[in-house]
Amino acid sequence: MTIDYTTQIWREGNQYVAHAMPLDVMSSGPTPEAARASLSEAVRVFLITAADIGTLDEVLDEAGYRFVDGRWTSPDWIAIEKQSAAVAV
Repeated sequence: MTIDYTTQIWREGNQYVAHAMPLDVMSSGPTPEAARASLSEAVRVFLITAADIGTLDEVLDEAGYRFVDGRWTSPDWIAIEKQSAAVAV
């Protein structure tokens, strides 16, 4: 089975954080490539674990995936944007 996901990568200090949207799985590494590779392994383990305990369909459904024509399809992202908010403190 192949599950597609969208990844965000950002820098925090001297580490890079990778986030698999919409599965909400995160990992990190010293480079963007290392963070991406670490995230790939974390997603794989997450999905295997969910399958092993019998919750994979529920997890994917709750994350916005849809089962169409015999396969799970990821949500269609419309935009990933950086925004800001002004707050008076």
